[in-house]
Amino acid sequence: MSRQPSPLDFPQSPLSRAFEQPLFLGLFLPVQSGGWSPSALPRSTTWTFDYNRQLTLRAEELGFDLVFALAEWLGKGGYGGDIRYHDESLDAFITQAALASVTSRILLISTLHVLYGPWHPLHLAKFGATLDHISKGRWGLNLVTGHRHREHRRFGQAPIEHDQRYRQADEFIRVVQELWHSPDNVDFSGDHYKLEEAYVSVKPSFGRPVLVNATGSPAGIDFAARHSDIVFTTSPGSAEIENALEKLPEHLQRTKHAARGYGRQVRTLINPLVICRDSDAEAWEVHAAITAAGDPGALEGHAREASDAHAWRGHQPAERYVGGNIQLVGSPETVVRDIIRLKEAGIDGLQLSFFDFAPDLEQFGERVLPLLRQAGLRR
Repeated sequence: MSRQPSPLDFPQSPLSRAFEQPLFLGLFLPVQSGGWSPSALPRSTTWTFDYNRQLTLRAEELGFDLVFALAEWLGKGGYGGDIRYHDESLDAFITQAALASVTSRILLISTLHVLYGPWHPLHLAKFGATLDHISKGRWGLNLVTGHRHREHRRFGQAPIEHDQRYRQADEFIRVVQELWHSPDNVDFSGDHYKLEEAYVSVKPSFGRPVLVNATGSPAGIDFAARHSDIVFTTSPGSAEIENALEKLPEHLQRTKHAARGYGRQVRTLINPLVICRDSDAEAWEVHAAITAAGDPGALEGHAREASDAHAWRGHQPAERYVGGNIQLVGSPETVVRDIIRLKEAGIDGLQLSFFDFAPDLEQFGERVLPLLRQAGLRR
């Protein structure tokens, strides 16, 4: 199959406009109960659609470039613990579809396990093209292959070996892109998918929707280098900022070098959880309170969901009480200082999460965004 056009081939595409920012900004929506922090400390954050719609509209008003939502397939009680962490959740694909009709500028990224259950490339090509049409080119796919063995079994499937998952996903997305691009019927016979006289209309507005991949393994990085516009990365070290900054540059260069090997460029995105208060001391007091109220049963439940993912191997269990790929804790000046350091390390964008989303997002918009503009990281 020939190279397919990307949204970045179109200067007026929503993705091209987002990438005009020196540092693009996203919000990692809390579509699951407990958000990103398995802590019983009181907060207003909730998983409901109305709450996430309000967050998305506020992020759009503040100039954020995208919102992101995760996908998980857990049993009753979620990860468990006293708080029943992630027991309730919205589907990312449907949530972003609904948000497409109430937003006008912000990119909407859905996470989807394309290898689970009955998904077929023709399904996704049609659904994705429809969402692209509704959103005017603002919908994107975070394609994941499923790293948790118990999730595969919940769909009646045996777990698929790590690298084999990426080989199957490669065939899947190549077929999807051919359907998005081809002006004629598509015939295809591969190792995993077969199509005869398959066709999709409408066609995407800007070549194809935005493609994202969250990965840290060699096979995943190679997949992202061939297909993705954005690589959602994790610190190979811990969530602690100094450790992350020590190990991120080499990891990010490896990812970008892999893309250059295919004649492409990718942007890297990381998920900090931000705890920002008037002073460093006050922010660390909040961090300590969240950790002290952490639910060990939820962490134990998380550990039981056996995974062969590479991305989180350097993270410490206790860091998960607060959450985030990395943690930015301090005054507005300290948070901006660390964001600048992440940019210098090679990060192109931030997918922000918070402990208490609505008030913390307001505080970020009021106190941190102006400093990012002064630093030349936002326009």
